[in-house]
Amino acid sequence: MTIVILAMLGSLAAPAEDVVRVLQSNAAGDNIHIIDPATNRVVGMIEDIEAPHGVVIAPAGDRIYVSNEALKTMDVVDVRTLKVVKRIPLSGRPNNLDVGKDGAHVYVGIRQPPGAVDVIDTASLTNVKSVPVKGEIHNVYVTPDGRYVVAGSIAASTISVIDAPSKTLSWTLTLSSGIRPMAFTRNPDGSTKEIIVQLSDFHGFAIVDFATRKEIRRITLPDPPGQHKETEVLQGSPSHGLAISPDGKMLWATSKYYDSVMAYSLPDYKLLKVVRVGGHPDWLTIPPDGKSLYVAVAGDDATVVVDIKSMKVIKSIPVGSVPKRNASGILRRP
Repeated sequence: MTIVILAMLGSLAAPAEDVVRVLQSNAAGDNIHIIDPATNRVVGMIEDIEAPHGVVIAPAGDRIYVSNEALKTMDVVDVRTLKVVKRIPLSGRPNNLDVGKDGAHVYVGIRQPPGAVDVIDTASLTNVKSVPVKGEIHNVYVTPDGRYVVAGSIAASTISVIDAPSKTLSWTLTLSSGIRPMAFTRNPDGSTKEIIVQLSDFHGFAIVDFATRKEIRRITLPDPPGQHKETEVLQGSPSHGLAISPDGKMLWATSKYYDSVMAYSLPDYKLLKVVRVGGHPDWLTIPPDGKSLYVAVAGDDATVVVDIKSMKVIKSIPVGSVPKRNASGILRRP
C-alpha cells in the first residue's frame, strides 16, 4: 500500500511534459478523437461540440480551439480535462480557423454572407474584431512566418490576405473557381513563397506566387490506370486536402476521384507516389516529426496513417462519423 501511495504522489508531483497528438474532428458527430501517433491509438475524446468544424492546438499546448457550427461559437478546450471551458460568440456561422504563431489571436472564418474573419484575443477570450473580406470564408490559415492570415471563399472564388499585425485586409486574388484547402511554401528566409490552392471542380491544385500575387501554374492529379473513378458525393471538390512535410520537401494532396493521396516533391512538383487510402479522403495533417501522414477518410469513418518514408498505409484508426478536418501538434500534458 505504501508503494502505491508513493507512486501516486510521485505522479502528482511530476512536471508537465510535452506529448504529440493528432486531433480528428467528425463532421457528422459531436466529438473529436485524440490520437497518439506513437501508438496510433485513440487516447482521448473531446465531447459536447455538435458539428465541430476546424480544430487547432495553441502554440503553448495548453488549449485546443474548435469552431462550433451549431452554436456559432469558438470553443476553448482545456487539454488537462478535455472539457470546453469557454464558448466565444462569433459574428456568424464559422468554418475553419487557425491560431497565430505567438498564440495571441485565433482567426475564425465566417461562412455566412457577407463573410468575415473574426479575431479572438486569447488572453481575454473575447471576439475583438471582425475583418470584412470578399465572400463567405471556408478556410483560414496563418502563413508559416506568422505575418499574414490567408482566407479562402468558395462563393467568391477569392483569396483574401490579411496583415496579421494590423488585422486589416492587405490584398485579394480571384481565381477561376471556389477556393478550397491551401498550403504554403517558404523562401530561404522563412517568408511565404507560394500559395498552393485546391479549387472547386478541379482534380489538382494551382500555385500562386505570393510576391507577384499571380497564379503561375496548375497541376492536374493523374488518373491512375485501371482504377475506378469515383464521381459521387464529391461536394464540388474532387481534390480536397493538402499537407507539406515539416522539412518542406514533400507535398501531399488528396484525390477523392481515386480514393488516394498523392505525393509530390518540392520545389519541382514531381509526382512521387499514389497511395490508396479509402473512400473520400479529405483533410491531411503531418505531426512535427514528419514520419507519418494522417488522412481523414470521410467515407470510411477512419483516420488512415501513411508512413512517409515507405509511402505505404500502416494503420486505419476507427474514429467518428464523417471525419474531415484534422490537426496535429504538441499538447502540454500535466
